[in-house]
Amino acid sequence: MAYALTLAARGELLGEVPVGAVIVRDGEILGEGWNCPISQSDPTAHAEIVAMRDAATRENNYRLPGSTLYVTLEPCTMCAGAMVHARVARVVYGTTEPKAGVVESRANLLESAFFNHKVAAVGGVLAANCQHQLSDFFRKRREQQRLEKEQKKAAVVANSGLDDSV
Repeated sequence: MAYALTLAARGELLGEVPVGAVIVRDGEILGEGWNCPISQSDPTAHAEIVAMRDAATRENNYRLPGSTLYVTLEPCTMCAGAMVHARVARVVYGTTEPKAGVVESRANLLESAFFNHKVAAVGGVLAANCQHQLSDFFRKRREQQRLEKEQKKAAVVANSGLDDSV
């Protein structure tokens, strides 16, 4: 999970929500990724999907049996479904995702009877670290948006010839 946090930081440098993922089997890294839907103009480029694509390419197989996917944030519906299709054996995630997480927060999708493959799930690994990384990112982003709004307002005032006292 510590390595997944490092990968998440790479995404943050690109302006992406900091989520990182790494796929491991028998102590060997098969694939890795971080969120990059904005920088890649790809709505499916979640960290888990990027890591599974990387692993599948390296393995020359769309199936990843016996693998464990470590991800800093609880998976969404798309990522959970992809893990089932890839035959990932286990997902280990850091912090929950109260708005869209489907392993425990909004649903328990991986336990659905209609899936022909079961993905074991473990949550809460380095949860505080994962949550802190995300909270920090969103706090900084809100602050940046506030500053930009203030700068736009100041520019409008300056261009209108009026000052704040009017």
